[in-house]
Amino acid sequence: MSNIFKTTLLLTVMTLLLMLAGRAFGGQNGMLMALAFAAVMNFVSYFFSDKIALAMYRAQPITREDLPRVYNIVERLAQKVSLPMPKVYVIPTDSPNAFATGRNPNHASVAVTQGILGLLTDDELEGVLAHELGHVRNRDILISSIAATLAGAITFLAHIARWGMIFGGGRGGRDDRDGGGIAAIAMIFLAPFAAMLIQLAVSRSREYGADDTGAHWTGNPYALASALAKIEAYSRQRPLVASPSTAHLFIIQPFLGGMSFGNLFSTHPPTAKRIERLTGRPAEFFQ
Repeated sequence: MSNIFKTTLLLTVMTLLLMLAGRAFGGQNGMLMALAFAAVMNFVSYFFSDKIALAMYRAQPITREDLPRVYNIVERLAQKVSLPMPKVYVIPTDSPNAFATGRNPNHASVAVTQGILGLLTDDELEGVLAHELGHVRNRDILISSIAATLAGAITFLAHIARWGMIFGGGRGGRDDRDGGGIAAIAMIFLAPFAAMLIQLAVSRSREYGADDTGAHWTGNPYALASALAKIEAYSRQRPLVASPSTAHLFIIQPFLGGMSFGNLFSTHPPTAKRIERLTGRPAEFFQ
């Protein structure tokens, strides 16, 4: 399935869900207002989803002078595989992780956390950055960025529906209660499920693909496997405070605090399986 088709499908699903929410709470006029809102949301998702994701984690842009170790690796890899040089960001957190975002290779960004820099060797860091550039080359970044924005918006709709039921449940006639009430209840339960499906649909297979691409470019699958093992282990000690709607962006799924519908389902393949696919050796070898 092409990413163009996936993107169109996600935007269509978002539009339909917004229209359902509008119909549930405002009838015909509500549905029209929701359609207008969906048009704006789809525009924002396409052109600004990367900026939203970067701003959410307070990512700071860097230059070669700021952080030559990271910048030079990204530049060397981009030149090697004929990709435009992406923008490079650092996220101010001790938790080790990384992600790529943007709507196409000409508008791509790669972000690493401060915590990953002291944890990984140069070869391991190169493997991680090659993985992220693999997402850029494989054109995963648009679908991932839009999924992050849409998942957050859909979950927000569920909260609106819930509060609408609490404060408006006693108003209206029987038809309103039977129709709008049922639709509102459907939004409460189905919207988080839809957000989860969006994340799962675009996450697992693309991680395997980016692993394969990154290992091929560096010629060192063991370095990437070792990096994955380290990031997984240290992320447990220093959890990244992340939103469930953006968990699928990261190279290793963040460990989300508390219980939420979104973190009951993993957006990534098991790290042990990724390591075994890369090296043919059990993950325990890298611990």
